[in-house]
This record gives sequence, C-alpha cells and structure tokens, in this order.
Amino acid sequence: MEAKPPSSSFTVVSDLVLPSETNPLGNLFGGDLLARMDRAAGIAARRHSRRIVVTASVNHVAFNKMIPLGSVVTVEANVSRAFSSSMEIYMDVWIEDRESGIRSKANEAIYTFVAVDEMGNPVPVPPLKPETELEKERYDGALRRRQLSLLLAKKIKPEDATELKALFE
Repeated sequence: MEAKPPSSSFTVVSDLVLPSETNPLGNLFGGDLLARMDRAAGIAARRHSRRIVVTASVNHVAFNKMIPLGSVVTVEANVSRAFSSSMEIYMDVWIEDRESGIRSKANEAIYTFVAVDEMGNPVPVPPLKPETELEKERYDGALRRRQLSLLLAKKIKPEDATELKALFE
C-alpha cells in the first residue's frame, strides 16, 4: 500500500452548541463533545483507510476551555499515525468568539480507530507519510503513546517499550 499524507484524512466538523446540549452552567456537555470528536475522528480514519472503521480507544482528552451555549464549535481531525490495522487520530477543537469571529483552541483529543472488514476482523491500512513539522511531531509521539498504552495494558514488557525508554536515557 502506498503511504498517504495526513492531509488526505483531514476532516472539519462544525456545529452550533444548542440549549439541549448544555449543562446547568450553560456550557457544552463533555459527552456531547466526545461524540462530536468521535464522528470527526471516524471520518478521518475512514478517509485514510477507505474501510469500515470502529473506535478502539479514547486515548487522551483535554477539556481545557468551556464551550458556551451558542458557540460555533469546530473539530479538526486527521490521522497522526497508522499502524498495521489501527490509526491514531489527533483532534483540535476550536470555538469562535460570537462577536469578533476569532477562533481559539478549546480542547484536543487523541482517539484510536481500527479498520475492519464486513465481519469485523481487522484489516491492513496504508502507512502514513507526515509532511509538516507538526505532522512529524505528532507522528513521532504516536509511537510513544502506543507503547505506553500497550505497557499499561500489559500487552508488552517494559524492555520492549524502546521509544519510551529512549526518553529517559
């Protein structure tokens, strides 16, 4: 399979925060944001793999800034690294100021998706070829994040987490 750049999976999902999606303080429920990110990440993973994809894990979510009622919230997602059948999807969440229209970063997240066939069995995905400095940074970090997840799940031994070990040498 030919390597693809992260830009080929780039996905933008924008929506308005409605009253039924807010908590008593008038801010978007975290679960509603997680669902929006899951949809954006799923589209990015599908664009990269051109296969059916399923959410494997929510690796990291940072709720750094509240998203108030009436805000335009935009999730930008793309594949940051592809492994054999799984893909790490990195997302940035932006909100627009109602009056000025200036965008500010509110949150970020990293999800993992797996490409599957019609029976739900994992299938290979194309490799990823990062191009920009940010894409290269996220690509390199993805291997460390994967090793940490596998180590915590006891699927690899500490001595096999070579990328993590290199951080401490």
